[in-house]
Amino acid sequence: MRGTDKQQSGMFSELSPEERVPEKHPLRAIRRMTDEVLKGLWAKFNELYSITGRPSIAPEKLLRALLLQILYTVRSERLLMEQLQYNLLFRWFVGLNMDEPVWVATVFSKNRDRLLEGEIASLFFAGVLEQARSADLLSDEHFSVDGRLIEAWAGQKSFQRKDRSEKPPPDDAGNPTVDFHGEKRSNETHESTTDADARLARKSGGHEAKLAYCGNVLMRTGTAWWWTRSYCRPMAQRNGMRRC
Repeated sequence: MRGTDKQQSGMFSELSPEERVPEKHPLRAIRRMTDEVLKGLWAKFNELYSITGRPSIAPEKLLRALLLQILYTVRSERLLMEQLQYNLLFRWFVGLNMDEPVWVATVFSKNRDRLLEGEIASLFFAGVLEQARSADLLSDEHFSVDGRLIEAWAGQKSFQRKDRSEKPPPDDAGNPTVDFHGEKRSNETHESTTDADARLARKSGGHEAKLAYCGNVLMRTGTAWWWTRSYCRPMAQRNGMRRC
């Protein structure tokens, strides 16, 4: 029997975001670890905020939202706020009710800077690392080698010659039509006009070249030392965090 295409939605719902998230969803384990670390940072949060004035964004919710932005590679706070408007999974993880309003992107960014200036990000990471150490997931004899490309927020059209000898196309100056076929482009002769740190690179043969940050990391888990070379800069640095 064919179902009816009803266009009028229900005005009330008895289900909470908690009931919508599957029991085996990986974010549930991450949420438990996150909440445990945030409880240990409660006193540190009190030092950063005044006891008077208008309430700001709860630091616990802000950190959960930033964690989602990294895990799901949301490229801006504005898009993150848009996701929080309609994504029930994101609302549940952050701790927002179904009808709770989402923050303005500029307000979110200002509150984020306050946490980063208070070194909360490093304390948060240290808390997660301590959980792994308590669960005996770290080893002093274990080495990890990682080489990756972190895609930059720069378009291929911005990758132009350093001497600026190229003539601009005759069409749209703001968004010109560019044909790269047959042109030799390298990091020695070209650079991005919007992000000078980005480099044209590819992961392996047969893959397309992209503007990215190239990072080669050798890490020994448990003793917290690492060596980084080339242009390793995480996406989080765009949001005010420190360079690697």
